[in-house]
Amino acid sequence: MALSAGSKKIRTAVFISGTGSNLKSLIKFSKLKKSPISIDLILSNNKKAKGLLLGKMFNIKIRIFNFKKNTFTEKKILLFLKKNKIDLICLAGFMKILTKNFIKNFKGKILNIHPSLLPQFKGLNTHERALKNNSKYSGCTVHFVSPKLDSGKIINQKRVKINKNDTIKSLARRILIQEHKLYPKAIMKIFN
Repeated sequence: MALSAGSKKIRTAVFISGTGSNLKSLIKFSKLKKSPISIDLILSNNKKAKGLLLGKMFNIKIRIFNFKKNTFTEKKILLFLKKNKIDLICLAGFMKILTKNFIKNFKGKILNIHPSLLPQFKGLNTHERALKNNSKYSGCTVHFVSPKLDSGKIINQKRVKINKNDTIKSLARRILIQEHKLYPKAIMKIFN
């Protein structure tokens, strides 16, 4: 799906659960002329997510969905995405697993950023697990979302060397810096 000069940007929704630091880097990226995307929606499962403030700051529509009734909620989200003509979803620290049904019924692309070098350390506590495993490297991965957790086709990865004195926090901080660079590069790679 390459963009020709003068074509409209791809309408994108970003799903978050927390601080939204990847969301912030995606918003900055979307404002660049060369960026193929526009961020049109921010969705969260957490009404206290700090990242929602970015919606107000950048005048982007925000929506909070309660995931207690998962399938019902996902139907509402799919309708909402369709109504807003969303073609791309970027998961950015979204702490809910989307169902197979949701993934199948969303007719666009769904991307995720994960704080490890997949297929290593799928799921949670990636930094802790990398340190316990005495890994020499960790990093981050941008991949397409598939029904199987953190198993979709990899778009790109960035390796980060683990230092002897690294803690979970110091490693997480260094990897996050790379995530902010990697996500926009992955989007450029897909749409160019």
